[in-house]
Amino acid sequence: MKNIKNLKIQGNHNKPILIDVFFKETKQPKPIIIFCHGYKGFKDWGAWHLMAEVFAKAGFFFVKFNFSHNGGTAEQPIDFPDLEAFGNNNYTKELDDLESVINWISNNTDFRNEAKKEDISLIGHSRGGGIVILKSKEDARVKQVITLASVCDFEKRTATIGDLKEWKKEGVKYVVNGRTKQNMPHFYQFYENFIQNKERLDIKKATENLEIPYLIIHGNKDTSVLIEEAKNLKKWNPDSEFRIIDNANHVFNVFHPWKENSLSEELKNATQICIDFLK
Repeated sequence: MKNIKNLKIQGNHNKPILIDVFFKETKQPKPIIIFCHGYKGFKDWGAWHLMAEVFAKAGFFFVKFNFSHNGGTAEQPIDFPDLEAFGNNNYTKELDDLESVINWISNNTDFRNEAKKEDISLIGHSRGGGIVILKSKEDARVKQVITLASVCDFEKRTATIGDLKEWKKEGVKYVVNGRTKQNMPHFYQFYENFIQNKERLDIKKATENLEIPYLIIHGNKDTSVLIEEAKNLKKWNPDSEFRIIDNANHVFNVFHPWKENSLSEELKNATQICIDFLK
């Protein structure tokens, strides 16, 4: 098993994007999976590395990365040393970052014998789920898409980060990170960016118009993103496959840091469903 960590590429937004790849070296090109973390997430969170290994063992070329403005840095990719970047993140930056990663793997000659660039699937967790739906609709290189505990609407989340008048006046709103205890800033540009790109960021419209195989996975004990959101996604795309993971919370019963050397039953189950779907 080959695992190359913290490859650095430049996106369009003046901050590096850090990438990890997992694959079995076989000199045979394998289908590519690109995984997108969610809000207040990062590629090294919890058990994502173990999930990546399961996909690699199953014969995939697995890519996970940090969004350029997720709050991590090249030197410290875990947690949020760069809150200024976090506050300047927005949905279109994340879409651009994902495009940069797709471009990178599509044009990468180092992995040409291992990665099958004409077979790219996206997996997104939580907010990353919304991102992969939107990107799958706008990029024909994406052949299949999977969402894990995905949101179905960016608008209601964008407007509820506080009273808009107050937010505009102060220029910043803070959300406390329960785990790190940091006050995470959201600069007003986040709202402005959403309004300017409202049509592009319409998850419902993108889901209705998806023409590729789509798998929706959600836990029935998710209190962060309710299962109703998954039911909406299914309703908007009746051809999609919808699987409920029993007793799973928003992160499929893993947490950070994850000291175990195997996945939770719930995440193992979700990962196997993904593998079966992609195969």
